[in-house]
Amino acid sequence: MTEQTDTQQAKAGAIIVPVTLFEQNCTIIWDEPGKKAVVIDPGGDVPKILEAIKQTGVTVEKIWLTHGHIDHVGGAAELRDALKVPIEGPHAADKFLLDNVVESGARFGMTGVRNFEPDRWLDEGDSVSIGGLTFDILHCPGHSPGSVVFYNKDLRFAHVGDVLFAGSVGRTDLPGGSHATLINSILTKLLPLGDDVGFICGHGAGSSIGQERMTNPFITGEM
Repeated sequence: MTEQTDTQQAKAGAIIVPVTLFEQNCTIIWDEPGKKAVVIDPGGDVPKILEAIKQTGVTVEKIWLTHGHIDHVGGAAELRDALKVPIEGPHAADKFLLDNVVESGARFGMTGVRNFEPDRWLDEGDSVSIGGLTFDILHCPGHSPGSVVFYNKDLRFAHVGDVLFAGSVGRTDLPGGSHATLINSILTKLLPLGDDVGFICGHGAGSSIGQERMTNPFITGEM
């Protein structure tokens, strides 16, 4: 099952493919009309992701990772092998997580996962592109030390991983997590993007910066 998500301009498209028992939002984003695509956070269920790619009719050229938790990277190595494309992200501060994918998967009964290293680590100020779309990289630690956000200024759109959710924020009780650091990332990196910026997050429904600024209790209490 895929969920269609429209960006604000016709030059891009996206679908969300919920994967694994975590219902993680594996996201396929592409440019129009070239249909060059990226898969963001292939957490598992790789055959399901490959079928969504086929149905959408896009050509995947890259895999991007927002952070290193098992529910977001469990299928990354397998998908890289299947598509013969590079993995970009997350920030190198999450290397300890990618070095322990097998161990993390075992705790949740996930088999067939592999430790891996991306072809490119990402840092604040970097940019990544797919087709005619360019996304700026924001390093937003707190949920994990190496969490990054992908932001396209022209589309007024971001993929924020597990940094921010509709009505909530990422959990910070996992190794390397820090609630204070996460809130600082949101206040200093995401809110300044502008209220009109819409986002897809790692789980559940997306939202906008403006909606979260006004209603998210984890944010309103800090302002």
